[in-house]
Amino acid sequence: FNRVFGYYIEVSKANIAKVPEEYERRQTLTNAERFITPELKEKEALILGAQERICDLELKLFEQLRARIEAQTDAIQRLASQVAETDALASLAEAAARGGYVRPQVDASDVVEIKQGRHPVVEALLTDRPFVPNDVYLDRRNEQIWIITGPNMAGKSTFIRQVALITLMAHMGGFVPAKKASIGLVDRIFTRVGATDYLTRGQSTFLVEMTETANILNNATERSLVILDEIGRGTSTYDGLSIAWAVVEYLHGRRRQRARTLFATHYHELAELDGTLKRVKNHNVAVREEGDSIAFLYRIVPGCSDHSYGIHAAKLAGMPAETIERAREILFELECAKGVGEKTGENRSEDRERPTAHLAINLPNVPATPTGDTMAQPDMFAPMGSPLLDALARMDVSNITPMQALQLLDELTRAARGMK
Repeated sequence: FNRVFGYYIEVSKANIAKVPEEYERRQTLTNAERFITPELKEKEALILGAQERICDLELKLFEQLRARIEAQTDAIQRLASQVAETDALASLAEAAARGGYVRPQVDASDVVEIKQGRHPVVEALLTDRPFVPNDVYLDRRNEQIWIITGPNMAGKSTFIRQVALITLMAHMGGFVPAKKASIGLVDRIFTRVGATDYLTRGQSTFLVEMTETANILNNATERSLVILDEIGRGTSTYDGLSIAWAVVEYLHGRRRQRARTLFATHYHELAELDGTLKRVKNHNVAVREEGDSIAFLYRIVPGCSDHSYGIHAAKLAGMPAETIERAREILFELECAKGVGEKTGENRSEDRERPTAHLAINLPNVPATPTGDTMAQPDMFAPMGSPLLDALARMDVSNITPMQALQLLDELTRAARGMK
């Protein structure tokens, strides 16, 4: 025989005469013929049926195992729960040991006090510099709402989020990234951060922002912690400012809903709420100016920032120098048109005028009368005495162009009609 081919025996033409009688011819080839024997038939049947028998055996074993496991379902679920809890606690312990976390004090007070708090995720990702810690103190009697201003990229969002994370970690039984933490019980943490739209639902970024803000205002309680980041930025400046202003007043004024709140914003006008609402406090992210650039200090300090430093942030982001220079020129022109004068030096925020109480007339494109070495900014929130006369008193008519005079007349006319 020449060879066994699969389940057949292949025999050359020269050896056909030697084939036993019990061999059955199955296939004829050009130079050979193939035969099969009763023994090979049995092997063929055995092999071809093996896969089916394997599947049947696997199914039988699986069903037996399933039945045994089903009988122990309660015990297995309890064990899985205990393993999961152990794993979570071990992970928290490992993170606490590596990060130098401390045990927080959780009590029934209304105080959220964190000393040298840090953002657990950002701190773990920083490799080129140490994380700058910050303090926070909130309660329902004296410091219910913090208005946090400062430039882009300075750390406002990181700060308010780290407070929320530390509060959450304390309530879940973990140590927290801080030197000391005393957390009054919080029933829910409400956040309105980021910019998201739902195009498939026909909801713009601003609509999503307003929907989430409405949910906060309608459901926050005296035990809640509210985190708001740039409320009102998705619409026009005055609309956004008005909404942000009203949100702060609502959170402050609700007797039974005085939720502890951190509100990061670029609307510097909100700083005036520190003087009119007793439980609102101003804080800002410290910045050091170095010539034509700035250095972020990532420190939260009392007071209000008078700059957003948006152009500086654009420069750091790599925008073309020509665009940056043109932006500075336009900013200068806009500030001059609004009568906004700025002093240089460290005391800029102390010397600059701020608007005060209620919305009055706004004349953004008309030069104001110079006062000393600066020009007075038009009062966006001036007292409602005689706004028309006050507006006229602030105007320097000798420097008004015909177009600005027409704009002034139009503003005054509309303001007079609105006072009737």
